[in-house]
Amino acid sequence: MSVSDDPRGARTPRIASPSSSIAESTAESNTASSTAARRQVLKLGASLLTVGGSSALLAACGGGNGGGSVLPGVLPVPAPATAPPASGPAPAPAPQVAAKISAFALAVMPDTQFYARYATAAESDQYDKRFGSAPFAAQTKWIAANAKALNIPFTVHLGDVVDQVGKPDQWKVADAAMKVLEDAKLPYSVLAGNHDVLNDVDYSVDPVNGTDAARNLAAEPYLQWFGTERAKKQATFGARDTSGFHEYHVFEAQGQKFMVLSLSWRVSDAGIAWARQVIAKNPTLPVILVNHQLLNIDADGTSPLETDYGKMLWEKLIRDNDQIFMTLNGHHHGAAHLTKTNDFGHKVEEMVVDYQMAYQGGNGLMRLYEFDLTNKKIKVLSFSPWVPQKPAATLNGFDQAVLTTPNEAFVIEMDFAQRFAGFNKGFAAGEATVGQSLVEQAKALILANYKDPEAIVQRPAADADDYPKVANTLAHWRFVGGTVNQPVLPGTVIADVTGSNPLRRDALNQNGVAGAADGDVVWTDDRHHLSAAPGSVRFLNTNKNTPRLSYFLTDAAAPINAQTLTNGYTVEAFVKIDKSWTSGNHAWMNIMTRDGRRGDLSGYTGGDPEAPPMLFAISSLREVQWEVVPEQPGNRSAKTNWSGEVIADRWVHIAIVNDPVSHDTTMYVEGAPVLRNAAAIPGLATRSADSPWVVGGGSWDGARADGFFGNIGEVRVVAAALTPTQWLTARKAG
Repeated sequence: MSVSDDPRGARTPRIASPSSSIAESTAESNTASSTAARRQVLKLGASLLTVGGSSALLAACGGGNGGGSVLPGVLPVPAPATAPPASGPAPAPAPQVAAKISAFALAVMPDTQFYARYATAAESDQYDKRFGSAPFAAQTKWIAANAKALNIPFTVHLGDVVDQVGKPDQWKVADAAMKVLEDAKLPYSVLAGNHDVLNDVDYSVDPVNGTDAARNLAAEPYLQWFGTERAKKQATFGARDTSGFHEYHVFEAQGQKFMVLSLSWRVSDAGIAWARQVIAKNPTLPVILVNHQLLNIDADGTSPLETDYGKMLWEKLIRDNDQIFMTLNGHHHGAAHLTKTNDFGHKVEEMVVDYQMAYQGGNGLMRLYEFDLTNKKIKVLSFSPWVPQKPAATLNGFDQAVLTTPNEAFVIEMDFAQRFAGFNKGFAAGEATVGQSLVEQAKALILANYKDPEAIVQRPAADADDYPKVANTLAHWRFVGGTVNQPVLPGTVIADVTGSNPLRRDALNQNGVAGAADGDVVWTDDRHHLSAAPGSVRFLNTNKNTPRLSYFLTDAAAPINAQTLTNGYTVEAFVKIDKSWTSGNHAWMNIMTRDGRRGDLSGYTGGDPEAPPMLFAISSLREVQWEVVPEQPGNRSAKTNWSGEVIADRWVHIAIVNDPVSHDTTMYVEGAPVLRNAAAIPGLATRSADSPWVVGGGSWDGARADGFFGNIGEVRVVAAALTPTQWLTARKAG
């Protein structure tokens, strides 16, 4: 998935499904010229993954002396005479023995970009700091430890090895993690995702430029860290193309050989020609085609969605190559499976999997694909070897060691000999050496000493007063009091529970706003189930292109305007993004800001000087953005926390907590800490003591901009670092 170094540069949507619950892919340039553009985005989202049961299953029993058909021409052995009953209990029946199968498994590692990034000192070693271990290394160590027992002859990496191609420390993390496999003599394929190349251009944006043919090969970090010479050291290595970006391996399992053909981001026509030659020179091998991008996920979060790039590969490489029976790719957030029929009338199984938008940048989730040659099935297990390693005190409802939803745990029926008969008539199941399904064995290993944490059921408020009142509250705005579905008229006052800092809806069409009407903000009784406030306000008709927006302001003399919160703080909000949200109309919409240009702050040296000094916003990928300029002397720039993707039409509680000692800032969404937090940020800079706080809107270069679209319930600002028991989602003492 594409993530830029500068979080607010220009982006072009990759897919036309803006209301998708899976984040949209967007094109990006990693070149230096891109860093000056507005609205660059770092991408990460959080999917709430559901785990079901995990009971192990044994293969079916049969044969032996346990019964069944008598072989032709063999007389049955006469039954022995009945013996007199012996004293004592009857002997226990002999245990059933499962029939052995012929099977092997492939380990698959989806996008590891955030694992590489947030295990570096530059990002405060966030994994080790919080959990004492990191997911990238946990994955490869698990493969190395279990490859023999689970008959794993090969591992597949789906690309986006790192997040920021120009950061050597991220490559060092990846290098060390993948070296675990090399030291264990376990071969793997790897490819460059769009994060792993210097110039990231999506096919849907420009189908001609941006391929491997246009790259300066000597400058590409991917080729320096995972070049041809490194690949050659693996026993399965076949070759790389002349660019060095595409490779193939041949591994053997259960007496049969398979090819893994890995094509890096934006393969050129020459690269496709090379791939076709590789297949043609190995005419009997079944081929697993691996790409970074091929299949996407539709707006429902589970249905497959074909991409322009995937369709191109289908036409130019897959449909007339019967040997390609399966494709794997990452890049698009989530998981889906599509079965297509090639020119030979045979099935091609296409699968996408990418967990980077899940909790903690993927939470160590990966896959195991079991090829059960005996029972003619491909079994898919989605699991995390890292979650069971995490300290128990850090676990929460987002930690799931095994995923069981239908798009994460499924079986593909495949008669391998029949499917491969057109090019390999001698393909056979091989010797039955495996005692039990490898997927079930792996599941048992993962869950042996681990149990998913119990879900914490929080009690809804008994009344409007049922929430913790806390000292040092600067402002607490509850958007209630009007008639449901009636306008919140301009000039309407939203009381501050402290009595000090009321908000007012601003007059219409001020400071560059156009087309706003009274009915663009209405009262509702809709609310988050844990909010004690009996309603919210809904912002309607917001459109950044018009620009049409409505918002609330503190008075110029409000005491909160001068606050810099250098001794720690907590900001809370209940929000719901409108179900009709689109990136084109609503990207970078603001929940809350502080007025002024950050570029006017003394010592400011960062990007986007036209932006406010504080942004509490929703990105083009529906991530929560908390970006602030610290209150400190000398040179300073904005620092940012990012959530995962926030699902539209669903209430979320957001808490941002700044520690009074370290000044590390942690964002929580629905109680779970996000991955991308920022360190050492003392306070919140303000442009002046009369610069108001703005709820539901913001500004750009002094003009109103980026209005909210959806519901805002309660917002609270506290000059102290609160614990979860003090948040608005908790109940009052007693």
